[in-house]
Amino acid sequence: MAEDEGLTYGSQAGRWVIAATVLGSGIAALDATVVGIALPTIGRHFRVGVSSVQWVVTAYTLTLAAFLLLGGSLGDRFGRRKVFTIGVVWFAAASAACGIAPSAGFLIVARAVQGIGAALLTPGSLAILQASFAPDDRARAIGAWSGYGGLATAAGPLIGGELIAAASWRWVFYLNLPVAVVVLVLTARHVPESKDPESTGKVDAVGAAFGVLTLTALTYTLIEGPARGWTSPATLVAIALAMAGAVAFLRAEQTSAAPMLPLGVFREHQFSAANAVTFVIYGALAGALFLLPIELQVVDRYSPLESGLALLPVTFIMLTLSARSGMLATRIGPRLQMGAGPLVVAAGLGLLSRAADGSNYAVYVLPAVITFGLGLAITVAPLTATALGAAPAEHAGIASAVNNDVARAAGLIAVAVLPVLAGITGASYLHASALAAGFRTATWAAAALCGAGGVLAAATIRNPSHRPLAQDFHCALDAPPLRHQPATEAT
Repeated sequence: MAEDEGLTYGSQAGRWVIAATVLGSGIAALDATVVGIALPTIGRHFRVGVSSVQWVVTAYTLTLAAFLLLGGSLGDRFGRRKVFTIGVVWFAAASAACGIAPSAGFLIVARAVQGIGAALLTPGSLAILQASFAPDDRARAIGAWSGYGGLATAAGPLIGGELIAAASWRWVFYLNLPVAVVVLVLTARHVPESKDPESTGKVDAVGAAFGVLTLTALTYTLIEGPARGWTSPATLVAIALAMAGAVAFLRAEQTSAAPMLPLGVFREHQFSAANAVTFVIYGALAGALFLLPIELQVVDRYSPLESGLALLPVTFIMLTLSARSGMLATRIGPRLQMGAGPLVVAAGLGLLSRAADGSNYAVYVLPAVITFGLGLAITVAPLTATALGAAPAEHAGIASAVNNDVARAAGLIAVAVLPVLAGITGASYLHASALAAGFRTATWAAAALCGAGGVLAAATIRNPSHRPLAQDFHCALDAPPLRHQPATEAT
């Protein structure tokens, strides 16, 4: 498509393309949040320990993180609409498999397959907008995509809680099927095909394979090691595979003509520092938020719907204040907000430990949620904008994709590690007293980690002297923008 051509934001054709991409990425965003509300119900249904519940979450995150960069590359080379469509079909088929799962093991495998589908469709959704809209309308189209995607994420816990109460946890997955059909029809009728003419090198399948091996072996070690023993043969083999896979991955990226992860981007100090802060903070958040719905349902006796509503104030705070926070960071530089924001998040997580002391939401949960949300609003926009703005313009898409993957890898590791550190093992997560004690430990550990992230940011992040921060931010959404996209249009 020529640079002076493209859809306009207000046109009917443009609205159809936005609808298709929002719904497509929305089912992946919704699924990532809705499953957390169903975890206690799933655990009781299959009568499994906490490690199996962890795998229900981490299997999806693992394959999503491992294949996200590859999914964007495939779309650039073979056609973004084509790969997006394949991803939607793949995701829907895996969702159906999750819904009929006869055992926890089957569900975990289906969730891993579902994550691959998400890794194919989510990069394509944003890349389609970038390629389809005229340059003057891209920012508005991407803004609409981000805003409606955020609503899908916020709606996930509410929809999940209602479906569990009215029908079964299986409908959390069946819900994706009719939405996927609508997406496929809209895509076939209204979404134009596009490719990146510069994407002619080989797809980095070797790098993707070693990435999957490393993350899988590492996750297995962290989740199964405490139960099987750190010196058991299975654990030792997993440790060896994780180390060998990491070395092979780095080697593959260094030698590949078209690497999935260009390691040269990490030579920029500000970029590396921003991603280190991202890893620490998003790890703390993922670990704590994995346990919160379980704690609310098991200890405080909230219904699935009530536990889904618990974090709704965070969404309102983010929608209200995040853009203002980003503009403030543009004026004064990101260092102050990136140093102070994680400390406010840490205070919120510390307050969240009181959730185990009583079931009154206004007394024990709401103050923590408000504090937590304010901290996120202070932190997220400047953090993501710094990661994007630190990379050269030609690497803006890769910078966004790397920052996304760092956030998801951090969550993957935290969900595996934090319950173990807090003493939540076996079936203890289904017993109120044991879970309450473990939850307090976990939230204080997450608070300490967030506080460390604030200190790290204050010590390593520099305010730019010339180049302003990117105005937009993605809040760790799944989709990286195009690799050749200008920095001012990154999300």
